[in-house]
Amino acid sequence: MRIETHGQQIEVTGALRDYVETKLARLKRHFDQPFDVRTLLSLDKPDHKAEATVTVSGRVLHADAAAVDMYAAIDLLADKLDRLLMKHKEKIVDHHRGESLARNGDFA
Repeated sequence: MRIETHGQQIEVTGALRDYVETKLARLKRHFDQPFDVRTLLSLDKPDHKAEATVTVSGRVLHADAAAVDMYAAIDLLADKLDRLLMKHKEKIVDHHRGESLARNGDFA
């Protein structure tokens, strides 16, 4: 997983960059193949805003979050991305796996 972090009207310090990478590291557990995450941190007074675009298997997923401070916005963003990736993963799973049992009449 590759994470790019950019800032708009805010300087992305090493501490912020490390915090983003540690929070978004848990997203790796959803997919085995590598994917890209582009993160944009901005100051939208009075709130701090964190946005992310995830590119996974040809799909582009986007989430954003705003909070009183940047660390809280990053936490909210990580939670939203986690839910978004779980939802995407459920959509790509084959839902017709149990169909052969229903056709045979074996409902044991």
